[in-house]
Amino acid sequence: KKKPVLVVLAAGMGSRYGGLKQIDPVGSQGEAILDYSIYDAHKAGFETVVIIIKEAIKNDFLETVGARLKSAPVEIRYAYQELEKLPEGYSIPEGRTKPFGTGHAVLCAKEAIDGAPFAVINADDYYGVAAYRLAAEYLNAANTTDNNHFCMVGYELKNTLTEYGTVSRGICKADENQLLTSIVERTKIFKDPNGARFEDENGESVVIPNNSPVSMNFWGFTPEIFRDADVSFTEFLADPNREPLKSECYLPNVVGQLINDKKCDVTVLETTAQWYGVTYQEDK
Repeated sequence: KKKPVLVVLAAGMGSRYGGLKQIDPVGSQGEAILDYSIYDAHKAGFETVVIIIKEAIKNDFLETVGARLKSAPVEIRYAYQELEKLPEGYSIPEGRTKPFGTGHAVLCAKEAIDGAPFAVINADDYYGVAAYRLAAEYLNAANTTDNNHFCMVGYELKNTLTEYGTVSRGICKADENQLLTSIVERTKIFKDPNGARFEDENGESVVIPNNSPVSMNFWGFTPEIFRDADVSFTEFLADPNREPLKSECYLPNVVGQLINDKKCDVTVLETTAQWYGVTYQEDK
């Protein structure tokens, strides 16, 4: 049985942040958040890490974070999310430079994951060692053949907000067995005295309770996810209503659709930990 692999999403462009936040130092010795994430993951039992980047940042990444990781006590593998990695019959929309989103990124890492169960995190999010332990325990107990039972680390919304602007969050609901029943990606969420608010598709302001469970893109999967994620990504590309230059295939939306279609179940591993991230320069 293969041991769980940690997959790190580091190919995002960081447009709101204004730079390559995946490699931006935050620690006293120049460490990036990713250095801390891999340290915590190793403490929780992960021995292999797959980092998804773009070819455009490869040199900068390898000269900074990548150079430090050469001495890390884990095996480091790299996968590359590139626009041209598309299903047969599809092409890159003219003028598009933005990656196709986290759903596409995970598909680009399939070969590097090599049939193991795996956790997925964002490179620029600090989750805390408790989250990795929750995911590792779940994945170590999982079968990897014909197993569509997945997991997600769920944070309380109030522990994931920033003072400096809006954020996007996957708002979750779970049943009495802690199985995820729905996940909806909300954008432009901001702090409010009553909790948090977001603007809906009509521009109306909607309140979200402080303790609402949210996805911070910390998932646990078996290899079964690839078959259905590939179908979801193809459907995304075929959607005539998507915005060709900016629309993204979000991993939470992929999972949400699989739940709706009863093709998987997702156990919500709840944590009261404080999440930290650098969505904006001021968050540093």
